[in-house]
Amino acid sequence: MNTTDEEPMNPLPPIEEAPETADEAVPEAGEVPAPAMPAKKRIVALVGRPNVGKSAVFNRIAGQRIAIVFEEAGVTRDRLEREVVRDGQSFMLADTGGILACDGEHLSDRIDAGVLRQALGAIGDAAVVLHIVDIQEGLRPLDIEVSRILRRAGATVIVVANKCDHDGLVDHAADFAQLGYPIETVSALHNLGFDRLFRRVFALLPPEAPLPYGAGPDDRKNEITMAVVGRPNGGKSSFINCVLRTERLIVSDVPGTTRDPIDIPFEFGGRRFTLIDTAGVRREARVDTAVERYSRYRTQDAIERSDVLVLMLDCERGAGLLDRQLAGMISESGKGCVLAVNKWDITPDADKKAFLERLSHELPFMTHCPAVFLSAKTGYHVNRVLATAARVAEACQCKLPTGPLNRCLQEAYQAMAPAKGSKAIRMYYATQTGINPIRIRIFVNDVRRLPASFEAYLTRTLRETFDLQGVGIFLQFRPRPRKGTEPGAAEPQGAPPKGGKRAASKVAGKPRTRRRRMARG
Repeated sequence: MNTTDEEPMNPLPPIEEAPETADEAVPEAGEVPAPAMPAKKRIVALVGRPNVGKSAVFNRIAGQRIAIVFEEAGVTRDRLEREVVRDGQSFMLADTGGILACDGEHLSDRIDAGVLRQALGAIGDAAVVLHIVDIQEGLRPLDIEVSRILRRAGATVIVVANKCDHDGLVDHAADFAQLGYPIETVSALHNLGFDRLFRRVFALLPPEAPLPYGAGPDDRKNEITMAVVGRPNGGKSSFINCVLRTERLIVSDVPGTTRDPIDIPFEFGGRRFTLIDTAGVRREARVDTAVERYSRYRTQDAIERSDVLVLMLDCERGAGLLDRQLAGMISESGKGCVLAVNKWDITPDADKKAFLERLSHELPFMTHCPAVFLSAKTGYHVNRVLATAARVAEACQCKLPTGPLNRCLQEAYQAMAPAKGSKAIRMYYATQTGINPIRIRIFVNDVRRLPASFEAYLTRTLRETFDLQGVGIFLQFRPRPRKGTEPGAAEPQGAPPKGGKRAASKVAGKPRTRRRRMARG
């Protein structure tokens, strides 16, 4: 692990802390201010009271299982956004949590207050708002309250009556006529009514902006997907809010506030990022609810589809068992990683070298990852995390020239040539076969005689020579191909190695069988 003691890279201003009193946490539902001018963006927002099927509709429109769907109110909390292409038209789809404010009451719970703020933000940004209702339960007071909030915001609204699973329920849509908006009936479970719904939605969306000259569908090839992972209540959402300079994610002292992975587009230093805020992962033995289990699966999926990962650590706790498990998941995936030591403002006089030595004992298999000491609360070194992550992501995509690669490995071999038994290990040549993680195939004379320590030594040498700090490297050792075959090609079928059947059984790992002699006499 390495770090630098340079000056802070333009620390970001801290986000204002949420007021402690419940009355100031969120405006009353009856006093929702109307935005000065709705943003004319191609954004479609889904809003409604809890447990009406917003996340199911979101997944059906997006064509993926993105949001967690569970028969429990309040599963979705943060605002989920995903770009969708449907019928040749692209738009941004936003899912929000259930609105609970009714009859102008105050929301005393900080999480519910944050859900309402996120829903109001989505309403203000959207060109079209889909008010999701439950046709099987009929019109409820909270549906009327949500409709009143939408009317005060001046939003363009379509009432979507979900759970219309058969034709006998279509007539029940008339119950929602008093809301004063056009009504469409759909079934997210059976994929019914969405073609008719989006014919009406596309008529209300603003026209698509033309692409700039020279831009095309591959314009995002340089975009970096960065996932932030860590233990619950470790500061992941606070870090992303500090990067975005806005309260985009709900921050609470309650562990497990974030449940769905949140993808947020962002630009930094001329590069496009997609920040992914993941749910805090608890130890697998302590996962006792279905929602937590789904959140863990979504976090694993976010790790797989990211280019680089930021492992958020707490400077007071250090790296515990849960952090080691997360680091193990990152190491197995082979993704690039940056260690972000958060809450450094609490102990600014602590010795960084002593902390890194402690971290090297707690996470010995992550010593190649660069470490950045930051404070998501004050903005100290937050930009440095992004710059370091961008550098690691670029290194993960590098292609090593074959000549320098072989010279580096041969020098390392000559400096420490392994030998097992009476036969020395010989290394012939190497070639790179993949990126992110970097995969290198090395041809040797005998794979079985190769010690594990030599593989770690070669990996460390490659990182030092080609400046691949934080990059995942996988070495694949293969026996040298026989004459007449291409490098890396499979051995010809039916051609036993030298030595006959005895050598063939030894190479295949089969035990030798001896013929039992019959007793004489």
